[in-house]
Amino acid sequence: MFEKSVEVLNRVIADELSAIHQYMYWHFHCDDQGFDLLAGLFKRIAVDEMMHIERVAERILFLEGDIEMVPSASVKKVTDIGEMLETAAAMEKQNIQDYNQWALECAEAGDSGSRKMLEDLVAEEEGHYGNYDDELDNLKRFGERYLALQSMERSRSGGMGGGADA
Repeated sequence: MFEKSVEVLNRVIADELSAIHQYMYWHFHCDDQGFDLLAGLFKRIAVDEMMHIERVAERILFLEGDIEMVPSASVKKVTDIGEMLETAAAMEKQNIQDYNQWALECAEAGDSGSRKMLEDLVAEEEGHYGNYDDELDNLKRFGERYLALQSMERSRSGGMGGGADA
């Protein structure tokens, strides 16, 4: 009955899986370079995206559909911090546009539950976009000093990796 919604929701899962893979890739690289704040941000948002998948998967099962666990894109091998943040912000911006559109498609199919869930996801993705946009602003304002301060903070605290778990 809600085939269109199941199709749309599986596209959400595909995009969220891709985001998790990408953000964890960046988390590992930022952590390796001593950029604990950025590593923690990428990890935290990856966990948020996992929670999105869980909610969407539960909805698909409620609609008696099947869950497709196939990412929509492969990991981009980007290791430049500025490019990471720009790409992450663009990914979140695209998800905001897509989820808004898909919410309308679910509403047109008579599925107000999926519409509401997608609207809630839009608000969360807007928060993620804001996080990445703020970090881009910090990088533009303070340049390499911003990154050096993160790395120096790790050295000062005596940490060697793992500082991004907070």
